[in-house]
Amino acid sequence: MTQTAISFLFMRGGSSRGPYLRREDLPQDHEELARVLVAIVGSGHPLNIDGIGGGAAVTTKVAMLSESEDDWADVDYFFAQVSVEDGLVDFKPTCGNILVGVGPAAIEMGLVVATGETTEVRIRAVNTGARVASQVQTENGAVVYEGAARIDGVPGTAAPIKLMFHDVVGGATGTLFPTGNRIDTIDEIEVSCMDVAMPMVIARASDFGLTGHESAAELDENRGFFERMEAVRMRAAVLMGMGDVSKSVTPKFGLLAPAKDGGTAAVRYFMPWKTHPTLAVTGSQCLGACLLCPGTVGDGMASGVGPSPARLQLEHPMGMMEVTIAFDIKGDRFDVQSVGLMRTARKLAAGEVFVPKSIWRGH
Repeated sequence: MTQTAISFLFMRGGSSRGPYLRREDLPQDHEELARVLVAIVGSGHPLNIDGIGGGAAVTTKVAMLSESEDDWADVDYFFAQVSVEDGLVDFKPTCGNILVGVGPAAIEMGLVVATGETTEVRIRAVNTGARVASQVQTENGAVVYEGAARIDGVPGTAAPIKLMFHDVVGGATGTLFPTGNRIDTIDEIEVSCMDVAMPMVIARASDFGLTGHESAAELDENRGFFERMEAVRMRAAVLMGMGDVSKSVTPKFGLLAPAKDGGTAAVRYFMPWKTHPTLAVTGSQCLGACLLCPGTVGDGMASGVGPSPARLQLEHPMGMMEVTIAFDIKGDRFDVQSVGLMRTARKLAAGEVFVPKSIWRGH
């Protein structure tokens, strides 16, 4: 055989999709692993024509699962963001949407045994150290995918998956405010650099001359904005202690604006070189925390927010995402305790994906 076969599940998690693999079926060395993932996805072509990617950053994501080494967790979830065209793999971030599919995938792979009508899968996000409890609908020992839950950005309905995130602060940088400030001014733009589930640089849309209600396509066409945003992101990353991030997707960038359609606030999230078609699960947590925390660029922008746990309706380009954040404010201290969301997932395919033996001959 001239190719190496690797077993996989192909799943939609939230508003992203990609292959879910067993970590033990892949190279342990990260450089060799990166070459294998590039081949699986087909990175290097705008349509990923020689792989199973979908030609967009939300469809070139990879989940790798294993029995957890953490006493609390059932499953270790190791994430990789593969670029569409550049042949690059970033192991630094995690992905909350792909994480939605980890519970069902763990049951499908036999890493977790389904119990009753709901099975709790406890997940450790290896990339950031976050712990997530996932409530998966099950029946007769199998995952239930059909249901009445709907999430904006995904057609149809499916069974709900409830997620509760813990230990989300400082996963990448070690602290909530990596620069030590709640607001920094970079190139005359005020930003809040925060690390909640995902390290982010957050600004007001109005400071870039935007409404914050633009479509993803309109923003992607605004190359002047992207050039200015990337310059701010690069400088902010240095202040955050993350160094040169010219080839890294983190920190991500986000924009905040007053709500337009009855939500808490309007948000736009960048991946970072294209606009996210909806909103990342991790990004929703960081943007929500920014809206709740006094002294940030989001201070005073949120409408209709109650006490902890606060339910936020974040308006994104294709609708709304609800995120519930338990937080505590004591004097000058702001603490994120936990974050809850409801998403859906679906198994799309299962079998073997192949990479040339010239790239990897297997174990």
